[in-house]
Amino acid sequence: MVKTTRRSLLFMPGDDRAKIEKGAALDVDSVIIDLEDAVSLQQKSAAREVAARALKELDFGETERLVRINALQSGLAHDDFKAIIDARPHGLVVPKVETAEQLQDVAGWLTRAEMRHAWPDGGIGLIAIVETALGIVNLHEIAQSCTRLRALAFGAEDLAGSMGAVRTPDGWEVFYARSAVVLHAKAFGLQAIDTPFVHLKVDDSLLVADCEQALYMGYTGKFAIHPKQVPTIQQAFTPSAAQIDHARRLVDAHLHYGESGVGVFEYEGRMVDMPMVRAAQSVIERARAAGIDV
Repeated sequence: MVKTTRRSLLFMPGDDRAKIEKGAALDVDSVIIDLEDAVSLQQKSAAREVAARALKELDFGETERLVRINALQSGLAHDDFKAIIDARPHGLVVPKVETAEQLQDVAGWLTRAEMRHAWPDGGIGLIAIVETALGIVNLHEIAQSCTRLRALAFGAEDLAGSMGAVRTPDGWEVFYARSAVVLHAKAFGLQAIDTPFVHLKVDDSLLVADCEQALYMGYTGKFAIHPKQVPTIQQAFTPSAAQIDHARRLVDAHLHYGESGVGVFEYEGRMVDMPMVRAAQSVIERARAAGIDV
């Protein structure tokens, strides 16, 4: 995988060439050509062909090219893999991951394909969507499953379905799982991708609020299910000029006081210690990852 930042990851139906072309032309961090939920069972074979051709023929520019295969439990995943791997996507998105062994199986497929094509070992990465009760229980093992794993992603809708839970606007029914995914991602040095915001015909402020909540929890990006969501999501996960300036000045102050042997100091009316400095450093890192010169 080539991306260091995945603020917005846009799903495009794998059987719709026109929509994939639209995604490729957007200024979005990642496009996910979807062979799973967006494609009916009758269209799976056609979608594989469309996806493979699109990967080979379209110019995605700086946008990362990902493919969501079907869940391994479905029996369709290996056929998806065989159909698209020669087109060399940057990575695969694996849905409904429940065990470390599932990701290890896909990693093995990738290793053999890279050897066959003489591609760099480990160049194609994995993003695991954890969206079932069993997957949440097994997060510790999943997060350590293989070196190809780049990110853990959370899927609230499928999780609620697997639990028999009812989705509510506040999301308390999935809050534990949403927290567990980001916690495990950060514990093992992975990116954390938040669940899609599925309401398209509501005020944009609700999407903004959902993105902000994810950011506050530690998520580094969010799935998008419509192109109109992309600018809002990417802006939400990009530090503002004011935030960057404040973070830079705080880090500079820390360095200044550190030279004098001072660990805790007053800055703009607040006492500052290392947790606040690390938070400021995180803002700067997110800005750099988004291509902002800091």
